[in-house]
Amino acid sequence: MKSRQGLAMIGLWILAGWCLAQPPALQLAQQYEQGVSLPEYWVSEKLDGVRAYWDGKQLISRGGHVIAAPDWFVRGYPAVPLDGELWMGRGRFSDVSAAVRRLQPNAQEWRQIQYKVFDLPASSAPFSQRIVQMNALAAASSAYTLSVIEQQRVPSHAVLLQRLDKVMAAGGEGLMLHHGGSFYQAGRSDAILKVKTHQDAEAVVIAYTEGKGKYQGMLGALVVQRHDGRQFKLGTGLTDKQREDPPPLGATVTYKYFGKTATGLPRFASFLRIRHDGPASADQVAPASP
Repeated sequence: MKSRQGLAMIGLWILAGWCLAQPPALQLAQQYEQGVSLPEYWVSEKLDGVRAYWDGKQLISRGGHVIAAPDWFVRGYPAVPLDGELWMGRGRFSDVSAAVRRLQPNAQEWRQIQYKVFDLPASSAPFSQRIVQMNALAAASSAYTLSVIEQQRVPSHAVLLQRLDKVMAAGGEGLMLHHGGSFYQAGRSDAILKVKTHQDAEAVVIAYTEGKGKYQGMLGALVVQRHDGRQFKLGTGLTDKQREDPPPLGATVTYKYFGKTATGLPRFASFLRIRHDGPASADQVAPASP
C-alpha cells in the first residue's frame, strides 16, 4: 500500500494545481420509506453521475472544486444558479468521474457528457413551479449540453416499485422523489428522498487494516467514520487494484448497506466508491483535446 506520507504529498501536489471555490450549499436527500404521501411528490431517475453546481459562470463540485469544463460545453448556460448532474449514461460513473476531475478537459470525453438539471437553488418558488422555470430556462438556452431531468407523478408505492424495477433492469441506479410544495433548502431534507434497492451513505477513511491470506501485503479493510463519530470497517466491495492502492486517508467514500444492526451500525456494509469532489490523480491528467 502507499504510505500515508506519500498519499499526503500527492494530495498536496494535486491541490496546488486545482482551483478552489466555496462549497455550494446544496440540498441533500434522505432515504425513502413506505408510508410517504406519494401523490405529493415528483419522481425522476437517480442518475449515476457527478453532482455539479452552476453558479452562473462556472461548474463547481459538491466539495467546492471548480470543474474545468470546456468553454464550448457551458456556452449559452443561463446566468442563474443550477443544481444538476454531469452524466454520461447508465453505468458510466467511473468514466464521467475521471473526465470531470482532469486538470485539463479532454474534449472527446466532454462531448459524451450532458448536464442534467434537477433544481434551481436561487428560486423562491416551490418545486412544482421550479420544474416549469427549469424547462423555460432550458428552452431559452442555446446550450445543447444542458437539459432538464424528466419529472413525473407516481400515485402509489406499488407503482413506484414497478418503476424502480424497470430502471434497475435497464442499468439505472434508482429513483428520486421531490416534494412538489417544498422550497430549496441546503442540507438534508425529507423533501427529497432516494429510492433504491439498498441504502447508501458516506463516511471518511481514518485508518487501514492489513490484509491476510491472499491479501497479505495489501489492504484488508478501510476503517471509516460517520458524521456522528461512529466507526466501522469496510472490508468488502474493494477490487484488488483498490486494495493495492486504497483511497487516501481523509477521503470521503460511499458505502452501501442493508438496514442497521441493533447497535445502529450499517448491516452488511460494503465499499461502493470514492466520492470524487477533488482533482484527478497525477496519472489522470490528460492533455486538452481540440
